[in-house]
Amino acid sequence: MPGSALLPGLKWRARESFVRRAWQKVGGNCGEKSPYQGPPLTGFWAAGSLSGRLLKTSSRGALALTSNEPLILAVPKGRIFKELSPLMARVGLEPEAAFCDDDARQLRFSTNHPGLDIIRVRSFDVATFVAFGAAHLGVAGNDVLMEFDYPELYAPVDLRIGHCRLSVAAPRRLAESDDPSRWSHIRVATKYPGITRRHFAARGVQAECIKLNGAMELAPGLGLCRRIVDLVSTGSTLKANDLVEVETIAEVTSRLIVNRAALKTRSEELTGWVERFREAADAA
Repeated sequence: MPGSALLPGLKWRARESFVRRAWQKVGGNCGEKSPYQGPPLTGFWAAGSLSGRLLKTSSRGALALTSNEPLILAVPKGRIFKELSPLMARVGLEPEAAFCDDDARQLRFSTNHPGLDIIRVRSFDVATFVAFGAAHLGVAGNDVLMEFDYPELYAPVDLRIGHCRLSVAAPRRLAESDDPSRWSHIRVATKYPGITRRHFAARGVQAECIKLNGAMELAPGLGLCRRIVDLVSTGSTLKANDLVEVETIAEVTSRLIVNRAALKTRSEELTGWVERFREAADAA
């Protein structure tokens, strides 16, 4: 077909024009750099990006330009949710009955507020759901925020729950004779390779990270590595595996996080929830 070679360029320019109009519609200024960078994607475009990549969401997605859809709150499964439940009660947020049913298979739930739904995901995934626009706000530990370092996330409220610390640990015998000031290269098992590399690089130490998602305490005893970086609460698991803390990297608590683009497009709704959670955390 004559001129067919021009079609890809024409399609790109048409999409670029659409993105520019969409960006201006949600408040972007003509002189402001558009967040949409990189190759074109299909679907309805969300206001926001991740490290220069484009985001997309369906017409029913969390960051649709209209505000007809409920806001979505992402909450973590497991231990943190047990501490979060009383805080949600103080906020006046009650999920539907199926939310508390351990046999229920659904992962999205309505609440007593028609404008807010809840999704329940793994604690390590909450930040990703919010950063990519699948949820508008969520609850995540600052360990996760430090690891992924998503620029799309805003963490306005320290909820003061989920207290623990991210620490370097080693076998007791090694720790008794070890001198951290002499480290130049170490191998570490961890769920947090990003934090671990940055922490040791700041001291001029090269960290070879072995990514594990659990059972970190087994690694030194089985010869996988000599040190680990993991969350420590009471220290009982370390003690049971003859490990001791060598140093603390960061104190960890759970934060309320918000998608920055959503905060711009649905400011009134999200600001209201942020203030509710802030007041509930302050009253605890």
